[in-house]
Amino acid sequence: MEAQTATLKKTPYRIKRYYAYIVATMVALIVPFITINGNHIFLLSFDKKQLHLMGVAFDMQELYLMPFLLMLLFLGIFAVTAIGGRAWCGWSCPQTIFRVVYRDLIESKLLGLRRIKNKQKEPNWKKAENASKRVIAILIWSLLAIIAAADFMWYFVPPEDFFAYIQNPAEHWFLIGFVLIIAAFLVYDVVWMKENFCVYICPYSRVQSVLYDDDTYQAIYSTKRGGNIYNDSKEKIIFKQKDLPDPENECTACESCVTVCPTHIDIRKGLQLECINCLECVDACTTVMGKLGKESLVQWTSTRDIEKNEPTKIFRKSTIMYSVALIVIIGLLFVMGGEKEHMLLNVNKTTQLYKVKEGNVVTNNFLFLFQNTDSKTHTYDLEVVDNPDITIERFRPFKLSPKKMAKKVVILQTDKILVNDATKDTPITVTIRAFAVDEPEKVTVFRKAVFIYPRADKLKK
Repeated sequence: MEAQTATLKKTPYRIKRYYAYIVATMVALIVPFITINGNHIFLLSFDKKQLHLMGVAFDMQELYLMPFLLMLLFLGIFAVTAIGGRAWCGWSCPQTIFRVVYRDLIESKLLGLRRIKNKQKEPNWKKAENASKRVIAILIWSLLAIIAAADFMWYFVPPEDFFAYIQNPAEHWFLIGFVLIIAAFLVYDVVWMKENFCVYICPYSRVQSVLYDDDTYQAIYSTKRGGNIYNDSKEKIIFKQKDLPDPENECTACESCVTVCPTHIDIRKGLQLECINCLECVDACTTVMGKLGKESLVQWTSTRDIEKNEPTKIFRKSTIMYSVALIVIIGLLFVMGGEKEHMLLNVNKTTQLYKVKEGNVVTNNFLFLFQNTDSKTHTYDLEVVDNPDITIERFRPFKLSPKKMAKKVVILQTDKILVNDATKDTPITVTIRAFAVDEPEKVTVFRKAVFIYPRADKLKK
């Protein structure tokens, strides 16, 4: 009796998932509004051609961080999969959250169209009452889908710009149309496509099999205790408890684990790519077996634990390799993010190689493109740092507002004989230092420029 009480008192995984969904939803909604020094926690702005990461803004020329972010994303998902199976799918994926909101909250709790414990049975939509309730459910979800679509866009268009744009729909019809298209897809996906998206479209389910090993946590049915419901060809051979060959087999053939499954699979069949690790089957079997004073036949555990009765190894070769790779990538992100330049400068040579003036003064023209990537206005100046014989003949310090760009023609010149070569022009590499007069230590960049010095016969004797 005590064992029965203890088993039934366990908090169902379904309730724990709901808490996880609330946390994930709050994070997704709040993060776009968090700014540090005017920059967002995460924003990939195609409008402003910027990436905001942890309060630091990186411009298009600095998007070398994107490959590392993508590696971090995919390796993180792979690591989670190797340890906890499709924990992402069951506990954080927007698709799963949206389906739970629509099916379990709106259709089941609010409108009473379904039972949470039976996800296989569809309501009779021919009944007028059910049909009208379905319309209400779709309308409620449509409003939520618009909010979800807007939230998605906030990671590409910051909320402060988004709300300003939608106040003038005539000029920003593309943005509004894009939001409505996303919302329409979410309505179709959640109401009609359902879990078929997870089973047939999502590529994640296809890669899980190569990431699993004997120590991966997943929903597993114990054939040792419950008996084999399917044969080696995955054909169902047991339909009622009396069909079990061994009287010691504990499966009651109640099918509770089947009727509760949102992807319509039988966990007793073994590992299947449709399983999203929602653990609804674990809860269902826990309830049934708990009334008999026994542990659930379906556990969230590893193959090693179920089949070999050995403790699961969290720290193993694969997880250690993933951990090392993630640490290296995170370290590189911090290092490269810390080297952010607060101004960008492109140096380009004009079409004219050089010009020889009176007194053998040689000039080279360059086009400098400045961009202020800092959050305040700066006054920029230039200097040549490694060749005292080459000076800046044309350039005046100028002010540049935040996030703005400016083109300047810069002329370098020399009145010295740098090279005495009568056979060819000579390229000389010089280092240009561009800096903010008001903050030279913080805002400084170095660029190379190639100064072309003419061959000797071009000079006047």
